[in-house]
Amino acid sequence: MDHGQFAELAAAAHRATDSLHAMLYFAPEAEEELTAAGLRPGRMSYFASRAAAMGPVGPGVVTATFYNFNPELVARHIPRAWSLASPDSILEARFRAAGTALQRLLGDAASGAEVAEAAELAREATRGCVPEGRPLYAAHAELDWPEEPLLVLWHAITLLREFRGDGHIAALVSAGVDGLTALVTHTATGRGFTESGAQASRGWTVEQWTAAVRSLQDRGLLDADGALTSEGQALRERVEAATNEAATGPWRHLGVERTQRLREIGKDLSKRVVAAGAFPAELFGR
Repeated sequence: MDHGQFAELAAAAHRATDSLHAMLYFAPEAEEELTAAGLRPGRMSYFASRAAAMGPVGPGVVTATFYNFNPELVARHIPRAWSLASPDSILEARFRAAGTALQRLLGDAASGAEVAEAAELAREATRGCVPEGRPLYAAHAELDWPEEPLLVLWHAITLLREFRGDGHIAALVSAGVDGLTALVTHTATGRGFTESGAQASRGWTVEQWTAAVRSLQDRGLLDADGALTSEGQALRERVEAATNEAATGPWRHLGVERTQRLREIGKDLSKRVVAAGAFPAELFGR
């Protein structure tokens, strides 16, 4: 398998497994556990639970590492969250929520042999990650591993996701794409968030979004209808190619055969969580 094919395999493995991590951000169990720990429901719980591994950091650090959120939205919740609950208690609540949510979404499969096998494979893949230049990954990589296979799988996918995400931000920065521009152009691809879902979840006003669209139109990256031009598509393709390239380390460590096996199991498990209603249709247009 040549370098380009391995980068494509890295992207495919990510797509196959990511839902098993991302389901947490929409699970009622997360809000229940995190509010019980002292946080306010909604955005505060999200920002604090994902950032807690870095300690009680300020809004600038969260905005920088999360990248495409409106800094004003982040500042409404961070650092106040740390006065309501400690990072350690937040992390404990997050792990409990992940386990409970996956148990509900996967049913009997949550304790099955495939989850145990996928957990071993995903954990092994993380041994191919390196912390340099990956701040959010590095913070989560310093947490203790859970013992239950279901949570081992979730934590391993979390590490792989944040490792890839840090590399994606580096690719965006290198391409001169700021957080809002990244969000607008990604939404224009028709994958991921709907436009209204992106604005609502990331805290951008209609005015801010419209100004970004106009700027991208002036730069020739969006056409008059807000669709990507050929130049805009080429920009997104360069960013994705650089992201895939930077994400190959753990999958090269795991090897082609085991990566394909994890992808196979991950696709099956991800289909189960999606079918169980893990993600809201109004955000993703399903």
